[in-house]
Amino acid sequence: MASISASSILLLIAVLSLSVSATLVEDLANLKPPPDFNSTIKGNCLHNPSLRYCNYSSAMELVEIFKSTIVASYLCNESKNPNCVESFPKIDLRSRPKIVPLYLSYSFFWKYCPLTILSIDLSNNSLKGSFPADVLSCTQIQALDLSLNALAGDVPVESFTPLSNLTFLNLSFNYFSECKISDSQFFKRFNASSFLHSGLLPSHRNYKIKAIFLLLGFPIFVILIIVCFGWLCFRRPDYLPRLLQRKHKFTPAILKAATGQFSRKNLVAKSEGVSMYKGSLRDGTEVRIEIYWDNISREDHRRFIKECKVLVQLCHKNLVQVFGWCNDRKLRAIVTEWTEGENIEMWLSAGSVPSWKQRLKVLLGVVEGMCYLQEQWPEVGYDLRTRSVMLSDNLEPLISRFKVGVQHSNTKNIYKFGVFLLEIITNRRPQEEFERGEAGFIEYIRMSYPGNLCNVFDSRMQLSENMFDQARHGIALGLMCTDQSTSKYPSLNQILNMIIRVYESCLVTASQSHRRTHRDGDKRHKRALSR
Repeated sequence: MASISASSILLLIAVLSLSVSATLVEDLANLKPPPDFNSTIKGNCLHNPSLRYCNYSSAMELVEIFKSTIVASYLCNESKNPNCVESFPKIDLRSRPKIVPLYLSYSFFWKYCPLTILSIDLSNNSLKGSFPADVLSCTQIQALDLSLNALAGDVPVESFTPLSNLTFLNLSFNYFSECKISDSQFFKRFNASSFLHSGLLPSHRNYKIKAIFLLLGFPIFVILIIVCFGWLCFRRPDYLPRLLQRKHKFTPAILKAATGQFSRKNLVAKSEGVSMYKGSLRDGTEVRIEIYWDNISREDHRRFIKECKVLVQLCHKNLVQVFGWCNDRKLRAIVTEWTEGENIEMWLSAGSVPSWKQRLKVLLGVVEGMCYLQEQWPEVGYDLRTRSVMLSDNLEPLISRFKVGVQHSNTKNIYKFGVFLLEIITNRRPQEEFERGEAGFIEYIRMSYPGNLCNVFDSRMQLSENMFDQARHGIALGLMCTDQSTSKYPSLNQILNMIIRVYESCLVTASQSHRRTHRDGDKRHKRALSR
């Protein structure tokens, strides 16, 4: 039997008396500990308390100790130790691939590894799988050779720490996972020859590959990043962080994405050279995109951008907000807020007839927007027609068409407002219903004023006596604004003050009418109860 320690001669002799013809596997399966095995173990431990098996506490552990002596006997002879009765100094199983996995599977042997073993050689066995950590239980070894195998995975670096006597180590020619064993104080005692082609230390070839990848791959990566960033800047800047986006500047790619590649379902209106689309920007904002497909000169392009830079600064509740523009060689566009409401012309002709108070509110909003433009942006002209003024959901009028650099005189603007005012009150279309257009429309109203106004007012509008009088004053104001035979036009501020007074008077009248109706209802209710 292989010696578990130098003081276990009696146990060794007892096991050596086993039949030499029996195989290791058969012996482990059939042999049982002899009756005096327990006393033999205790006797050995009295002589040498440092023996690994001295702390056993159960019968099962006693069987494991017995099995370990059987494995030790076979392994000592397989390793060609000179005198297994006296000592067991080495495990030498190099180039023995058929039996090495068997011995490595006996974890109970390595658990009680004899203290006499100083060298373990399992090299050149084509071992596969993870590092055989059980062999490190032989903490007294001075040499360990696991080279020329196919071991892989991580090396249990921390488990090497108890091997204080280890002076020779060879893990070369394996496939371990790369780790920084140089950071461990224990492995500093060994040179690189212990780890050749083990996977633990990167080879020079790997260094070269990594260096080539770094020298070539990193610049390519940087170039790709720059190309992508440039593409985003010039094509889709809406993907960039808000701080890096060009404010108010849209690209054709953004407009195509917003309109579904200019799909027909998003086309709102179309005329010669101009298309109107409904779109949705990347942040969810719904917009109106007015696209001009005409070719213009470079000077006109510069003028267009200059105008747009002014329009994006307009900020008033009665002006459509301009978000920005697109200026490409083949495509120009202005992007404004989307309004779900209809224009004033459609609103007047709708089935639900606008009341006098609602019409006054629209007029008040239009004049407030005109005053803002006159005071803050006199260089901005605007189209003041019932079909070009939009209406929001809360009945706020929105002037939507502007022209920068076209100097409309105050007289011209007041004239346009006069026509707009008369259209609001009468619900008539000058260009469609009168042969001479606006001139014929104004002449028709002037001939009916003041004695035949019932034929002029929108017949669907229900007017009280007070409201009729207010509407009559409104007709007078409209005629005053459109009277081109005199130079005495009212100013915008005067018009604003007049409309404010009429609107406030209308609110008071409506409130009084509501209270009177409520009182009359209460009186009728009391009379009904008294009966």
